[in-house]
Amino acid sequence: MTFPPNPSEPRDASEHALLRFPPEIDFSNAGDLLDTILSRARTGDGRRPRILVLDLTGTLFMDSQGVRLINDVRRRLRPGTRVYVVARPDSVASRVLELTGLRRDVPVYDNLPEALAA
Repeated sequence: MTFPPNPSEPRDASEHALLRFPPEIDFSNAGDLLDTILSRARTGDGRRPRILVLDLTGTLFMDSQGVRLINDVRRRLRPGTRVYVVARPDSVASRVLELTGLRRDVPVYDNLPEALAA
């Protein structure tokens, strides 16, 4: 799964990187997504951004593999890189984040402008 470029993404990649998740996250794609996220979460010179925003607003299905994926991303980023998650409050992704307790460890925002402004 690839993440298409988005002209509304922040231009200063050393500050923020925005990655949109696919409609489904499960066992069949979580491993490939981790590799894709980690490769896209670098600036042109190989540095990592200060804030990585994971956008789940388009994710219609997510099981525990999505939670594991977010935790794996957090562990593999350099110290000091913050991870923010965006999930619509009424979505399956938001409910999974709440049920698993990940919302206590990772800031979750209701919409993209809030996350990018934080």
